[in-house]
Formats: sequence, structure tokens, C-alpha cells
Amino acid sequence: MHDIVLIKGDGIGPEITDSVVEILAAAKVEINWIPALAGMEAFEKTGNPLPDETTALIEKHKLALKGPLTTPVGSGFRSINVALRQNFDLYCNIRPALTLPGVPSRFGNVDLVTFRENTQGMYIGQERWIDAEQTQAESIAVVSRYASERIIRAAFEFAVKNDRKKVSLIHKANILKYTTGLFLKVGQEVAKEYPDIIFNDMIVDNTAMQMVIRPEIFDIIVTTNLFGDILSDLASGLVGGLGVTGSANMGDEHAIFEAVHGSAPDIAGQGKANPTALLLSALMMLDYIGETDKAEKIRKALHRTLLDKNVVTGDLGGDGNTQIFTDALIRNMR
Repeated sequence: MHDIVLIKGDGIGPEITDSVVEILAAAKVEINWIPALAGMEAFEKTGNPLPDETTALIEKHKLALKGPLTTPVGSGFRSINVALRQNFDLYCNIRPALTLPGVPSRFGNVDLVTFRENTQGMYIGQERWIDAEQTQAESIAVVSRYASERIIRAAFEFAVKNDRKKVSLIHKANILKYTTGLFLKVGQEVAKEYPDIIFNDMIVDNTAMQMVIRPEIFDIIVTTNLFGDILSDLASGLVGGLGVTGSANMGDEHAIFEAVHGSAPDIAGQGKANPTALLLSALMMLDYIGETDKAEKIRKALHRTLLDKNVVTGDLGGDGNTQIFTDALIRNMR
């Protein structure tokens, strides 16, 4: 029995988490779900978007599955996702992007994984106004050798364990010579320890162009926080969008698996939500806890289900809804 904290999230979060819980139960994965609050629902009920009780549960059980959370734009509380990553030192954000059967996209041959350093860079929250009139602002980015080495090494170790052939380090060291220059230098050093893995580096703007021209040249991408945030979303766009890509945030002791799309409050409660992204995140979680056979069983059923336009949700060009999709996937699993 696996004890896993479940944060249903805001908007469509409860609908898609209920779907995933139902699918995992049908696959006979033995999970004791431990409910917890975060986001707008938590803020409205407790005055805190990340209650201490939630933090304590994740600290205790080390593992969580999380639906999308609403974060106010430009004001209000800071991103709960960022807070969770910093609280539990979830330095490794892993975002696979894989062409899926039946999912409309411009490419048919994408299979890449982005490794994003999750705790430093531009997202450390060190911002300030330069003048009293608030006409100028500045942000500080921090990149350390320690943080660079562990995310880069994680990418290489993933390549070794999953028979991946190539790691591409993405940077802007021609301009940001100290921060991403350090990241590149560390990457070059770590790469020497993995002679069987092809290593190259690429400037971030060229990377963005190449990804939409020749995505097949990429296998594993490893990069800093801001660049990883942007490029991982770009990679999702190559295979159909954020609704069909999973995500994991891992540290040495804790791991949180989440859907990276928004909470979509405009369609909440209408049965229109597509649970695929959260399900793919949950399958990454099953692989992480050693339930690989059941993960593969669900994955194969998902691929069959995605081909049926009668059951997939409207965002995938289908006529189904959340429950119809869930029921069809469970039938395909049997």
C-alpha cells in the first residue's frame, strides 16, 4: 500500500483528479490517498494558499499528486508551485513530450524529455523596485555549481537508465556569461563522466527555432529554470499542448507529480476537462514507486482510448466528456 498525498486543486482539478483516482483503482494499484488543500480553495477556507497541514503531510509521506492550482496574475500570493518546489528542494522538473496516437499535432516523431533546474535562476523571488516612483524594477538570478551539477547529472542518469542517447544543454552563455556560463561549464565537466552519451550545447534562442523545425534532433534537454519553463511548454506544443503532457518535480527525498496546465475555471464542473495530462503525471509517479507494470498497462489503454473520437474530450476533437473518457479507458484496460 502506497501512502500518497492528493491535492485536487482548483477549477477543473477535482474532476481530473477523480478521473485519475478511478483509473488507478481500476488498475488495482494499492494507494491510500491522503487529501490535502492548496491554492485558492485553501486560501478561501484557511486564509493560507499553502496550509501548514498540507506541508506537514507532504513532509511525512514524501509523495504527492497535485491537480492544477490558481495563482493570481500580477498581485496576490506567489505561486504555490514555486513554494512547494523550494520548500521540499524539488530541484528536478521532468517534462516528457511524446507524440501520442490520435492527438492532433504538427509533428509525428517527437520524443524528448526536458530537465529543468527548479530552485534557482530567475525564479528565486529576489525582485525590487529601483526607484520610489516604481518606474524601474530589477530581478536577481542565482545559478550555483551545486544546483547545476545535480540537475545535469540527473539528466545523464536518466539517459543511462532509459537507454537515451543524447543530452543537449541549453544556455545563453554568449550574453549571460556568469550565470548560464557557469551552467555550461559544469555541464561540460559532468558530460566527461558519461562517454557513452552524446553531449552538445545550444543557445536557447536557436534551440527554440530548431525545436519547431527539427524536433527529432532532441532527446534530453537540460537547462536552467526560466529557459526550462519556456522550452518545456514549447515541447508540449509540439505534441498537442499542455493537456497531453505529464510532469514530475523531484528532490532527493520528496516528489510531487502534477498537471502543468491551468485550472480552467471557465469550464469547471461541466465535464469538459481532459484528464490526460494528470494521468500521464500519475503514470510517471507509478514508475517512480516501482509500479511499472501497472503504469504500462494504463499507458497502453490510454493510447487506445485516444484513438476513439467518440470518447475523447472536445479539446482533442472528440465528442466525449471526462467521465465517458474515464470509462472508456478502464474498458480498454480490461
